[in-house]
Amino acid sequence: MKKIWTSVAALLLILILAACGSSEEDSSSGEGNTEITVGATSVPHAEVLEEAKPLLEEEGITLNIEEYQDYILPNQDLAEGRIDANYFQTIPYMELQEQDNEDYDFANLGGIHIEPIGVYSQKYDNLEDVEEGTEFVMSRSVSTHGRVLTLLEKEGLIKLDESVEKVDATVNDIVENPKNLQFDTGVDAAGLPEVYNKEEEVLVAINTNYAIEADLVPKEDAIILEGTNSPYVNVIAAQSKDEDNEALNTLVEVLRSEDIQTFIEEEYEGAVIPVSGDSE
Repeated sequence: MKKIWTSVAALLLILILAACGSSEEDSSSGEGNTEITVGATSVPHAEVLEEAKPLLEEEGITLNIEEYQDYILPNQDLAEGRIDANYFQTIPYMELQEQDNEDYDFANLGGIHIEPIGVYSQKYDNLEDVEEGTEFVMSRSVSTHGRVLTLLEKEGLIKLDESVEKVDATVNDIVENPKNLQFDTGVDAAGLPEVYNKEEEVLVAINTNYAIEADLVPKEDAIILEGTNSPYVNVIAAQSKDEDNEALNTLVEVLRSEDIQTFIEEEYEGAVIPVSGDSE
C-alpha cells in the first residue's frame, strides 16, 4: 500500500510541474494578453490604430482592426457584438444613430481627434467667384447638415433660422440664400470625392477622411475649411455596458498619448487635429 501512495504522490508532482511549465509557456507566448477588436474607417482611423498597436502590446493588449468603407456597418456590428468598439464617428452622429435605432445603446469613451470638414470645387478658387444658382452637394447624413450649413453661414453664403440649434439645422432652416445655392443632400459620404472629380461646376462638402483618401489636401485644396474649435470630435464608441472596460479605456489613453498625438500631427499636417481632453 505504501508503494501505491508513493506512486500516486509522484504522479501528482509530475502533473503539477507540467501544469506550471505550461502556464509559463502561455505567459511567455503572449496568450494571456487581452484581445480587443475595433472597427474603423480606413483613413485616418485605421492608420492611427495601426500606429497604436505596439503601444497597446506593451500594456498586454492585442488590437485587431476591422476596416470599413462606410458609416453604417461599424455601428451595426458594434450593436451586434461583432466588434468591441469603433472609431470613426462624431458625437452628434452617434446620438442620431441611437435615436434612429432602438437597439443601439452606445457610450462615448473619449474624443481622439477632429477632422475639419471642407468645401471643395474644381471651378472656384474663392467664394467671391461663386455664381448664382451653383449646386452645393453634401452628404445624405443629416448629422453633418448642421455642421456644413453653420460653416456656410459663417462665410456669409446663407443665414439660418436663429430659433434652430446650429447642430440640428437642415436646408429647410435657411432663411436667406443670396446666391440661390441649390442643395443636393442625396449623396453617400463616401461618394462625395467622386462628385467633386466628375462635376466641375459644383461645390462639394467632403468629410476629411474621404478627402484624404482622394488625395486632396484640405489645407491647400479646400476653399472653406472648418476651424479647429469644431465640436465634431471623433470618438471611441463602445456598448454602454462596456463603458468601464479596462482594455478599451486603455486604448483611449494610448490614442491620447504624446506618441500618437505627434504621429497624427506629423502624418496629416493639420488635416487631422488630435485632442487630449474629454469630449462629452
